[in-house]
Amino acid sequence: MSLRDLFLLDPDLVFLNHGSFGACPRPVFERYQAWQRELEASPVEFLGRRFEDLLDEARAALAVYVGAEPGDLVFCPNATSGVNAVARSLRLEHGDEILSTDHEYGALDLTWEFVCDRTGARYVRQPVPTPVGTEEGIVEAVWAGFGPRTRVLYLSHITSRSAVRFPVEELCRRARKAGVVSIVDGAHAVGQIPLDLSSLGADFYAGNCHKWLCAPKGAGFLWARPEHQSRIEPATVTWGYEAGQGFGERRHWQGTRDPAAYLSVPAAIDFQRDHGWDDVRERCRGLVDLARESMTSWTGLEPLGRDPLQMATFPLPPCDGDEVKRRLFDEHRVEVPVWQRNGAPLLRISVQGYNDAGDIEALVGALPRLI
Repeated sequence: MSLRDLFLLDPDLVFLNHGSFGACPRPVFERYQAWQRELEASPVEFLGRRFEDLLDEARAALAVYVGAEPGDLVFCPNATSGVNAVARSLRLEHGDEILSTDHEYGALDLTWEFVCDRTGARYVRQPVPTPVGTEEGIVEAVWAGFGPRTRVLYLSHITSRSAVRFPVEELCRRARKAGVVSIVDGAHAVGQIPLDLSSLGADFYAGNCHKWLCAPKGAGFLWARPEHQSRIEPATVTWGYEAGQGFGERRHWQGTRDPAAYLSVPAAIDFQRDHGWDDVRERCRGLVDLARESMTSWTGLEPLGRDPLQMATFPLPPCDGDEVKRRLFDEHRVEVPVWQRNGAPLLRISVQGYNDAGDIEALVGALPRLI
């Protein structure tokens, strides 16, 4: 059985947009549904007697995978909710600055603007030119926005739209030296690149398990350095939030909800291990290289970055991006995001183990007929 057959995707769909919402393999989805059935079969036993131990087991498996202590992790629905928990807990004052970049995820730009509206702080979106240059150049471009009122450094580990890996280790090191809180959005990192949160250097790290790790939708986490954990206000104060308990334990119980996505994270880790996912990732990076060669040959335009990732973003010739996206899907059954950045149309591909060279050829073959 091919990897494509192990996923629930429509067989007629050329799905080159794994980076938006991920896709869950059949065995992992079946484990997810099994957890839901166990919950419904005996709700009081499941939530009242088994829940804490089950969540501890899932959290321990995730902790090993991301290089962290289990007590420093808490599950949350997604990276956006994790960053929100930190951003809305900080005691910012009028004139304080949050240093970021112009490559960040739009939903979290809105989060910081919301925080700034209520505190009088300022969100500094430091430009990082594209196509991006060296790691040293990225560091200097970001740090050029540092000033005497900088209180927070917030940036993506791998950017969502431009598909660039930022050198967060060096930037977090500089932030720590300057006494600045560092927050990393790792939505696209978990499952795509190796992680060791204990040595990365960030103060806070939010990640998704439902993207590149292929867990069910709604499985994310927030990691916090021990000395900063007391700064995070709980989204809900309810049973279990008692003095003396740890960061994770105090946030175990957040009211009645379905924890099946969290409990399925170990199944996603096992699935990728059992199917040799290091080799799968390498093959996927080869498909991205193929796309780079084909797109550059056609457009004559450089991609925004050349990091060895499972995703890449390409400039397009002048066109109506929304119309191109619509026609790719409606006429060719190709699913990719297309949008505008600084007035120029861009297209991002993101590939997973179910993709092959034929998917890249379908995209690149369709584009010249649409533009």
